[in-house]
Amino acid sequence: MTETCLFCRIAHGELPVTLIAQNDHAVAFRDIHPQAPVHVLVVPRRHVGSLAEATDGAELGAVLLLAAEVARAEGVAESGYRTVMNTGDDGGQTVHHLHVHVLGGRRLGWPPG
Repeated sequence: MTETCLFCRIAHGELPVTLIAQNDHAVAFRDIHPQAPVHVLVVPRRHVGSLAEATDGAELGAVLLLAAEVARAEGVAESGYRTVMNTGDDGGQTVHHLHVHVLGGRRLGWPPG
């Protein structure tokens, strides 16, 4: 855990959020600036700066499986949803702790931006 990392603090229960789902490796909670009716963030419990720094396939798999579980729980799995992992500043990453956005509940355009 990195003491100054917002998502580390959330993942370790130091900051209040309503957990949507969790497993041994990750937690899921609502984004505070939702871009769709369903906008949930899935973050690993262990600090990983970005996908470029990820080295543990089991951990990354657990994050993605939790994202799919969130989509089912939020009722968007059948109609469709988007998962997004921004990596680095040019990729749009604003919190440097790996996280997956689960977006759904409306038709999402392409290209995304």
